[in-house]
Amino acid sequence: MTEHPQETPASAVTGMVEHVLALAATWTDWDGKPVHVDDRVHTPHKAVRRVADHLIDHLAELEARLAGEAPLPDHWHASATTTEADLAPFTQDDLDEARSRLTRLARVWANRLDALTEHQLDHSPGEGWSFRELALHLKGSTYYADALGDLS
Repeated sequence: MTEHPQETPASAVTGMVEHVLALAATWTDWDGKPVHVDDRVHTPHKAVRRVADHLIDHLAELEARLAGEAPLPDHWHASATTTEADLAPFTQDDLDEARSRLTRLARVWANRLDALTEHQLDHSPGEGWSFRELALHLKGSTYYADALGDLS
C-alpha cells in the first residue's frame, strides 16, 4: 500500500471514487452481458454495490475503533454473489444515484480522515490496519469498476 507524495488518505478515497464514477459514466452503454474476470461475474450495478459496501464496511470499522468498540463482523456476500438486481440494465438514473451515493460516502470518509491527526492515522486504536492503511486499502475498490472498464 504505497502512498504517493501528494496523496493524503482522504484523496486516496476520493480519487478512487472519482475513478469509479468516470468509468460508470460509460456503463449506460452496457449490453446486459456480465463480464467474467478472475472467476467472478461483474456488472455495473454489482460494481457500484461492491464499492459502496467496501466503503461502508471499513467506515463502520473505523468508527467503532474510534469509539473503543470492537467492529461488528461484516456479513456481505461480497463479489462471489451476483443478485438479480446486479443484472438489471444500468440507466442514466442509476448513474445519477451512483454518483450521489458514492460521492457522499467519499466525502464522509474524507471529512473523517481529515479530522484525524497524523498520529491517529498511523497509530490507530484497536486491532487491524492503521486508518491510513485502511484508506489506501480502499483504493483497491477500483478493481470492481476496472473489471468492467470503459464501455463507451
